[in-house]
Amino acid sequence: MDKVGLIIIGHGSKLPHNRENLEKLAELLRGRAVFKTVEIAFMVRNTPTIPEAIESLAKKGISKIVLVPAFLAPGVHTTREIPELIAMKEKEPLLKERGIELVYGEPLGADARIAEIIEEKALKALGQEARETAISTDAYALKASNDIVKASMKLIRQALGDFLESVPASHVPIIERVVHATADPEFAKLLVISEKAVDAGIAAIKAGAKIVADVKMIKAGINEARLRKFGAKILTYIDDRRAIKLANDESVTRAAAAMRLAVKDGLNGAIVLIGNAPTAAFELADAVKQDLAKPALVVAVPVGYVGAAESKEAISKLPVPFIIVRGRKGGSTVAVAILNALLSMAEQEVKSKRE
Repeated sequence: MDKVGLIIIGHGSKLPHNRENLEKLAELLRGRAVFKTVEIAFMVRNTPTIPEAIESLAKKGISKIVLVPAFLAPGVHTTREIPELIAMKEKEPLLKERGIELVYGEPLGADARIAEIIEEKALKALGQEARETAISTDAYALKASNDIVKASMKLIRQALGDFLESVPASHVPIIERVVHATADPEFAKLLVISEKAVDAGIAAIKAGAKIVADVKMIKAGINEARLRKFGAKILTYIDDRRAIKLANDESVTRAAAAMRLAVKDGLNGAIVLIGNAPTAAFELADAVKQDLAKPALVVAVPVGYVGAAESKEAISKLPVPFIIVRGRKGGSTVAVAILNALLSMAEQEVKSKRE
């Protein structure tokens, strides 16, 4: 799939939310690693336009481009206007000459997974929590989903072979979750889990600790209803007006400014999740060294070519429990997988005590 690119098509709006949602979806899809190249495009008002997005992927060496409209149902937009904007008939022959194929997908449709989201939003509006066990509105879909997870874990254990037997038992659920989330067994050997990290993370969750994430994508991937049962909450400062102002005033990245704000508000006993921004990790490392913050656990797995590996090494030298991924690999999806593994272990401990 290295030569296959995905474009998510939105309508476009004067308000920022349409772009923000598409960008979140694109980042989630990149994290799933099925499509390594995922871009967004808009019908009207926003850029890139659909032709611009197609040309952008073509210049990256993508040979097959899949375009999926982020609309709920077929309509004028999806059946007529978007195909016209794609200009399939006119552009397809020209793109084929360049070795590029266009594939147009269907809108989202009536899907059990969308029904689950609607149910969750409705319950939230009523001040109620979504059912913890609800994976879909259909019991058969729930069983199918569980069967897929079980089959995936079996394949992961086969792929990792004896490696899982060579690590502490408490590390295994985290390793399995990360490999499952990324479909990349290499993460098993890149993960570095400090001696007290798992116990510290579980204890912090059970104590209702504050959880701070560098980007909203991490927050989107964590079931906050499960956290609330422990009294824990997850925060991100990336869009805080104070962070935006601080970034402009101090000429630092917004992620670094957001972490500086988080330190100011208090990180003692907190869990810090960094999945995207090396500058946030460097900022946190400096704060810990200056004794301005003493988090219970730092999960630092930023991805990238500039500063990512170095920032994680900086975290690994701190006198606090940590989980990192060595090298350039990582991402918000990895941070989410680690936190969810710790959350499941905390829930299991509570359940075992009750029994």
